[in-house]
Amino acid sequence: MALKYCGGNPLLAEIIFGWGCHTVEVGLAERRTGILCLGAQSAFSGRKRWEATHPEAAEALDRLVEAHAQQDPTFRTNLAYTRLTAHAARAALRAQGYGEEQVPSPSTMAEVLNRLGFRLRKVVKAKPQKKIAETDAIFANIEKKTRRQRLRHTSNAGVSIVKPRWRSVTFPAAASRGAITGRVITT
Repeated sequence: MALKYCGGNPLLAEIIFGWGCHTVEVGLAERRTGILCLGAQSAFSGRKRWEATHPEAAEALDRLVEAHAQQDPTFRTNLAYTRLTAHAARAALRAQGYGEEQVPSPSTMAEVLNRLGFRLRKVVKAKPQKKIAETDAIFANIEKKTRRQRLRHTSNAGVSIVKPRWRSVTFPAAASRGAITGRVITT
């Protein structure tokens, strides 16, 4: 903006935009030289990361977590999932001989694991497919068969139900020996 509208003049940029002329001077110098200018406050303040202060412990942690890690089963992300918790990682580092002052707290350990690219998740081997191409055809065929069976068993159209009548019958061949009767169903 200072180059485009003010011809590179920091005092004019201060008057027009209300920016500090020293800030504009630093920005113009960064653009001209390509060197990023940091003030002492931003360059030397703040706490260093645990990985920077304890590089050998960070390397041991990386090897440890890599042994317990698994790639995302969908392969959509570059994250590795691990079952190793922050407490378990702390205990493993302590078991490898690192002292209490070299091993971070559990909350810091969780942040370190996240910065290293590991996420604590249940590891799923693979998810089954929701639907295959033939699923609709299979279910349509099953529905057609069950509909035919239902129609066959539940329809009463054209069928008359008659109560059977019992009739006594005398057999002529056996009439000389005595009356033998039997029951015959007639409709």
